[in-house]
Order: sequence, then C-alpha cells, then structure tokens
Amino acid sequence: MSGVSGARGVDRVRAALLAAEHPDTIAEFPAGTRTAADAAQAIGCTVAQIAKSIVFRAGERAVVVIASGVNRVDGKKVEAALGVAVRRADADWVRSVTGFAIGGVAPLGHVSPPLLLFDRDLLELHPIWAAAGSPSHVFRTEASLLARITGATIADVRQE
Repeated sequence: MSGVSGARGVDRVRAALLAAEHPDTIAEFPAGTRTAADAAQAIGCTVAQIAKSIVFRAGERAVVVIASGVNRVDGKKVEAALGVAVRRADADWVRSVTGFAIGGVAPLGHVSPPLLLFDRDLLELHPIWAAAGSPSHVFRTEASLLARITGATIADVRQE
C-alpha cells in the first residue's frame, strides 16, 4: 500500500487544505498523535479539541465521522443523520478506501470521496486539531471552517 499513506498522505492533506484556501498549519509530532489522548498531550490542548476521524462502512463507501476526541460516536445517530446503514471498518479497508492508516485518517484528502459527518460538539471549541495524513501529523483549524471546507453534514453524534 505504499503511496497511499505516510508522506504522500500528508501531501494530499496539504494540497486539499491549500485548494480550500486554508493555511498550511500542518505540524509533525515525532512522538505520535495516533490517539486523541496522544495528540492532545503532544499539542498541549484538551482531548476535546482533537477532531478524530472515525471510519464506518456504508457498503463499499467510507463514512468518516469527524468527532470531538472526548466523544464516543453513536452508530445509530450516524445512520439517522445520513440515512444509510453503517458498520465498523477494519484497518486494511480503511487504508485502501481513504488512503490513510488508522491513527492518521484526515478529514480531507481521501483517495475516494467519503460521506462526511461533523460532530456538532466541535463547533464550541477553538481551535481544533485534526489528523493530517499520518499518525504523527496534525493541522490546526477552526471547527466552522473545517465543517465548511469538508462539506460535512453537522449532527449530534455523541453516544449518551
């Protein structure tokens, strides 16, 4: 799967950010940002400010839920918001469909266009940080800007 992860993944995210007229705010954290807790510790922000990407399957199409790092995503809420049945995706499928390894799935720059859902809770946080195509790269942004440039549907996705 070389060519769809690592440096090329970061390059795709950078190109997508610049195409959307978003500043290149990508930063590398060699210790890793694979989990929301790891990312928050490396960056020096709260776990809530990490915009994690949770990938589901809707048939052969990826559903990427951009969620606050403190929230567990409710699959039934995802299905209701998008009107499709979803199931968890395994790591190999995520890599082949998004072009990113789990821990580095970005909200944009995918190799195949996913359905996107944006956690309403992120809109209350400033700034937020999202994966930038590898498990050690993130980018800084504002939630409303990220929702706009991804075209994601905004919804309540938090598991109660």
